[in-house]
Amino acid sequence: MMHDRAAPPPASWRAAMITSAAPRASAVRMRREFELDTGHGAISSATLYSSAHGIIETWINGERIGDRVLSPGWTSYEWRVRYETADVTAALQAGRNVIGLQLGKGWYATPLFITPHARYGSEPAGFLELHVRFVDGHEQVIGTDESWTAGPSPVTQDSLYDGQSIDARLTGDGWLIPGFSDETWGPVKRADFDTRLLQPQFGPPVRRQEEISPAAAWISPGGKLLVDFGQNLVGWVRVTVKGRAGQVITLRHAEVLEHGELGTRPLRSAKATDCYTLSGDEDIFEPTLTFHGFRYVEVDGWPGGLDTLLSLGGLKAVVVGTDLERTGWFQCSNELINQLHRNVVWSAKGNFLSVPTDCPQRDERLGWTGDIAVFAPAGAFLFDVEAFLRDWLRDVVLEQAHKDDIVPWVVPNVLKYFPPDDPLLRLEDTTAIWSDVIAWAPWALWKAYGDKTAIAETFEAQLAHARRAWARRSERGVWENGFQFGDWLDPDAPPERPHRAKAKPSVVATISLYRTLRMIADAAELLERPAEAREFSAKAEELQAAFYSAFVSGGRIESDCTAVYTLAIAFDILYTEDVQAAGSRLAELVRASGHRISTGFAGTPYICDALTRTGHLGDAYKMLLQTEVPSWLYAVTKGATTIWERWDSMLPNGDINPGQMTSFNHYALGAVADWIHRTIGGITPLAVDEGRYLVAPQPGGGLTWAETRWKTRHGYLSVRWNVSGTDFQVSVEVPPDASAELRLPNGTSERLASGLHTRTCRT
Repeated sequence: MMHDRAAPPPASWRAAMITSAAPRASAVRMRREFELDTGHGAISSATLYSSAHGIIETWINGERIGDRVLSPGWTSYEWRVRYETADVTAALQAGRNVIGLQLGKGWYATPLFITPHARYGSEPAGFLELHVRFVDGHEQVIGTDESWTAGPSPVTQDSLYDGQSIDARLTGDGWLIPGFSDETWGPVKRADFDTRLLQPQFGPPVRRQEEISPAAAWISPGGKLLVDFGQNLVGWVRVTVKGRAGQVITLRHAEVLEHGELGTRPLRSAKATDCYTLSGDEDIFEPTLTFHGFRYVEVDGWPGGLDTLLSLGGLKAVVVGTDLERTGWFQCSNELINQLHRNVVWSAKGNFLSVPTDCPQRDERLGWTGDIAVFAPAGAFLFDVEAFLRDWLRDVVLEQAHKDDIVPWVVPNVLKYFPPDDPLLRLEDTTAIWSDVIAWAPWALWKAYGDKTAIAETFEAQLAHARRAWARRSERGVWENGFQFGDWLDPDAPPERPHRAKAKPSVVATISLYRTLRMIADAAELLERPAEAREFSAKAEELQAAFYSAFVSGGRIESDCTAVYTLAIAFDILYTEDVQAAGSRLAELVRASGHRISTGFAGTPYICDALTRTGHLGDAYKMLLQTEVPSWLYAVTKGATTIWERWDSMLPNGDINPGQMTSFNHYALGAVADWIHRTIGGITPLAVDEGRYLVAPQPGGGLTWAETRWKTRHGYLSVRWNVSGTDFQVSVEVPPDASAELRLPNGTSERLASGLHTRTCRT
């Protein structure tokens, strides 16, 4: 049995990155035969190291190695390429052995993002190094080099955006059997690659997570065979089918239906289509060199049509994602909120795929930094994302170091391969919230897990970012120069102008920079860097004064909208004596909007917190429970199973939002889950390194009960409360070697040791 294992890298690499010497339209396969060295006794261990520019799948003697998919994932290829290890001792045999690999374009050779597109290279390349150790200490090494041969595969086309085509008539395991010979196979060549870039897999790999059967199938008004899997998910459909040799089955994927037909317009140029050519025998197709974001599939060419599609069980949706441990759970007496929370979970699962992406379906799927900057606290509760985000932050640091200290908008940063005169590149510079991820994400990991390693690993990059942003202040001492996303996707912005928010971008940028300065000052204290702690505390005080001078007049903050008051309160830029007035104005604006959402990416994650902190808990609950558009629950009432990018990604009349940028799986606006976990659920980490947690549920909104469970670094912390009339009861289970400060709704508090505790009070 082969399995992943941690193995030290060789003292030096002997293999080379190789690709086919002749251009090939299909996903290339490469192979080599070898015999084990004799005279050294039995094998004591065998370790396979694998990597690629693109996607690599490996076999030894006909057996697929491991259960990872889309390996080795996406990194900033220019400076870091992951390699993976597997124990393959059991796969080797006496006599002749065959090792083989298959390559897909993956993130390396797929043209990425919108026109003009960007890509790292034109063809994928693979790297393998097999180390066989014998009982007498002898080591035999077999690696990729010019002795290998390359040939075609049944995969006739593959692309992350467009999908995969497989011709089952070309399948067969002959290429993995000794003595194989085929005239279509030819030489390989070395790819341009420096093996010093190889780094071991640090974060969790991508794997198949679960399978989902179709919920329904029917014929659309336009005569199309449609299948609904009941859940918007990320992965692919595994097809089991038997039909006439040469018959082609086509699967088109989309997240939604529009007036009864597959809604493909939000995919933009992504075809999201898999094509399968049948062999005449029973075929099993699984497109492991691509992935799709979808709930619905349009099937063309199915043998027997609708009558046989479901009865034969020929379709299974395979959910794919980074293999993260689930750590946080929440439910309450309101099923709409429960569905909202499930939607947040599914959006995190779908977008935590090798890197934290913005969306998984259209011609994008990039590591947008602003999304994870605001979502990291919620994500760190729901899943153990410490290694996953630390791994990604390594690429953030690398990209920043090679871009004049600019933290890019996307990481890995493919935008740099756009033509230099592209309008997008002319705008890109240090940007509030998006670039602030270098400080905000490590701080979220510290708060959730109590390990300052992520802060230490990124601290120099944090300093570089903050100093660059500081240098971009205007003569007034605030950040009002350069492009800003601002309160991106404010619901009142025009569909095609998502940056045209009510909140002035410079106000949002200045408040965000203040938060970063304070965060870095605190990080410096944590790392025992007193000079930087003093420097950034002083900068924060100076910026706070400039903010008041430039943007505050008569008790009002410039723009006088919900986003600016939200951020000013949540990020603590206001003087203590001004907080309550700002909270009152925020509540006034929220009530004037009918408790509908009036904020975008910047304000939305924090608005419920700002209301709660200033004594307007009831308004926060009313916002959460609002079902009219724009609101969190509007999408739930429309049948959403993930978080949407826009509040009205689907219009009330069933039309897809006319904006070019419309996704139905985007976790950023689901950052409200952090407030749900802390305020309704009642769990907040205080000092995880010391084992201290806060349990302070704040009931409201007509909820009669809620329960929350979090697998902390000390074990499970569980809270369940219920309300009956004016009686409030809470049960708290504190994990070993930890304590919890319990704050009841009546204002009393106490310290709880590990164990189970039940308390009651009047609300």
